[in-house]
Amino acid sequence: MKNICCVILAAGEGTRMKSRVPKVLHPICGRPMIAYTIDLVKKLGIKNTIVVLGHKEREIRKYLPPNIKIAVQKKLLGTADALKSALSLLKGFKGTLLVLYADNPLLTPETVKGLLKHHRENNFSATLLTANLENPSGYGRILRDKYNCVRKIVEEGEANDFEKEIKEINTGIMCFAKDKLISAIAKIRAHNKKKEYYLTDAVEILYKKGEIIGTLKTKQTDEVWGVNSQEDLAKANNVMRQRILKIHLERGVGIKDPATTFIDWDVKIGQDSVIYPFTVIESGVKIGRRCLVGPFCHLREGTILKDDVVAGNFLEIVRSHILDKTLLKHFGYIGDSRIGKKVNIGAGTVTANFDGGRKNRTIIKDRAFIGSDTVFIAPVKIGKGAITGAGCVITKNSNIGDKVTVAGVPAKILR
Repeated sequence: MKNICCVILAAGEGTRMKSRVPKVLHPICGRPMIAYTIDLVKKLGIKNTIVVLGHKEREIRKYLPPNIKIAVQKKLLGTADALKSALSLLKGFKGTLLVLYADNPLLTPETVKGLLKHHRENNFSATLLTANLENPSGYGRILRDKYNCVRKIVEEGEANDFEKEIKEINTGIMCFAKDKLISAIAKIRAHNKKKEYYLTDAVEILYKKGEIIGTLKTKQTDEVWGVNSQEDLAKANNVMRQRILKIHLERGVGIKDPATTFIDWDVKIGQDSVIYPFTVIESGVKIGRRCLVGPFCHLREGTILKDDVVAGNFLEIVRSHILDKTLLKHFGYIGDSRIGKKVNIGAGTVTANFDGGRKNRTIIKDRAFIGSDTVFIAPVKIGKGAITGAGCVITKNSNIGDKVTVAGVPAKILR
């Protein structure tokens, strides 16, 4: 989009989260909260973007792409002061200023596009995204005059009993004509003991100057949830999880029970694969076509399953690549492994990959048959077509040749 700049406010301390982790870095479906807002701006095609940081800004910087401009709010003095920090980077810019919040991770491009279109087509000085909530507790309320024009936003802490009954709330998502905003923001005065400056005060200032404030009311109320507590975070995770599951279902993945299936962002699953109940699949996992996963299966980061793999009951896999038509049907732990094609992994198999200092690799080549309760003390290599007896222990640095059978504790070749 041309002639639009986006400012993402991410400076707040987030005290209600009761966590040492910066609020905007709390994960939602395996991804930092702020990443969803940055991804939204990218989908909108807005190239001129500024993120305002403050609390623990050094930690947050690590998660920002290099093309993002950063402004730092040195003292946390409210949203108007935060936006003022960004304006110093926009001295030559003339156009529409879109204000987003890093703790609103559920917004969709369609909603924000509608807001921007409504703002520009009507040439408003400011346009607010609003919503009607049955329980508006915690949100600022929209106050209108007798002509139904927006005249003010009142924060809940300063609202009287009548104003608290208003159902139309301010979502915080706004866009301004930049020159109108600059004149308004200079007149905002501090509130409360903390001397905070509220961006919402700009609405009343513009109204009193005779400017027209537009609104766009969204019916998608789950999009406007702000994450301010651990309870909010749990709700946001649930909404995002349902969106992710819907995407996979539409792509031809079978999900037996969406209510008990947890799939993170950026998971790839091939057509005709089936995910059984109580399965957790973490971000970055790749699953091929016609695979069967679960129930009670946990696929962690770095896991790749090629086509026709069965990863069954009570199984954990991490940082491992498993090739076509390999079977891991029953409980076990597979870590830091490379497993070939048409391998059978017996129930209870464990790759003991950690020696106390480093993670070591287990290599199992094509068509090997691994007996139940085999333990691999990595690093080890198992050749093509090799067989391990039930309950055997393959000791560290073992190199079992092709078509060799081993058994015992420690494992020895059977002649």
